[in-house]
Amino acid sequence: MAFNDTFLRALKQQPVSHTPVWIMRQAGRYLPEYRETRAKAGDFLSLCKNPELAAEVTFQPLRRFDLDAAIVFSDILTIPDAMGLGLRFAEGEGPVFDRPVDSPAAIQALQAPDMASLDYVAQAIKLIKPQIQVPLIGFSGSPWTLACYMVEGGSSKDFKAIKKMLYCAPQALHQLLSLLSQSIKAYLTMQIQAGADAIMLFDTWGGILSTPHYQAFSLHYMAGIVRDIKAAFPETPIIMFTKNGGLWLKEMADTGVDALQVDWMTSLAYAYESVGDKVALQGNLDPQALYAPLPVLQQEIKNILSVYQGRPGHIFNLGHGIHPDMSTDAVKFLVDTVHAG
Repeated sequence: MAFNDTFLRALKQQPVSHTPVWIMRQAGRYLPEYRETRAKAGDFLSLCKNPELAAEVTFQPLRRFDLDAAIVFSDILTIPDAMGLGLRFAEGEGPVFDRPVDSPAAIQALQAPDMASLDYVAQAIKLIKPQIQVPLIGFSGSPWTLACYMVEGGSSKDFKAIKKMLYCAPQALHQLLSLLSQSIKAYLTMQIQAGADAIMLFDTWGGILSTPHYQAFSLHYMAGIVRDIKAAFPETPIIMFTKNGGLWLKEMADTGVDALQVDWMTSLAYAYESVGDKVALQGNLDPQALYAPLPVLQQEIKNILSVYQGRPGHIFNLGHGIHPDMSTDAVKFLVDTVHAG
């Protein structure tokens, strides 16, 4: 089978035979085979850290659906985990750090992780690449998003701890973000050298910030990562995603990225009007649309496709990750409908 480069061509806004599609969290709990593999691994972190099983999970959605890209199975919290913060995934709670970085003194004591401790991600990429006929996406969380989890000690509803640090100890927070930026650059470099064809930065919590704070505490650091990765690997496309970041699409496009992921709160038409042909756009179906009757789902898909009308520069995706209880039949219908145009 010939290599399917449609995703990479769309990222570069080159002509494509069809709109490419992949799905955030396409390897995950909605697949029964994933649940079996996770059970075999013992827990989520053990699955991430086993290159053979991580590769197997990466392959699983490709076997079921005609997807145009794969994304290496991992987690955005690998870097803080490698910093020794005691990451665990509590049932029903999500990620928890036993040793949160909740003070300037804790930040001062923090050290960048040895990339050897993250080599399991590179090993998974090396196992995956020879066995797939679509591009492979590597990724990292953004500095701000990783800092949110590290300072809060896990997931948060109000982000009180990191907001307090932002206002009361901004220099310490900038120190943390700078350390994370350097670590992320090294981590993404390792993934590209292992064989990743494209890179995605997930800024899940950038949207909780005011505009000035977003620019100073999130976008500034992502722009530095993009600049340095592009200088070292000019041919590797980079996708940036700030959830709830529709207000800042122009500024994000100015960082030098190749594409922006658009969440479902921002219409793709508005996003295209905001950035034009400066970058490709990826997205942006509401994940919950996959619960809809198929005719309704079909119309939602066509509404998004109509923005580009077959022009290059669009990668179809959800506006965020797929839900764990999603029907595989709905996912297949989505992929086939996108490809049919």
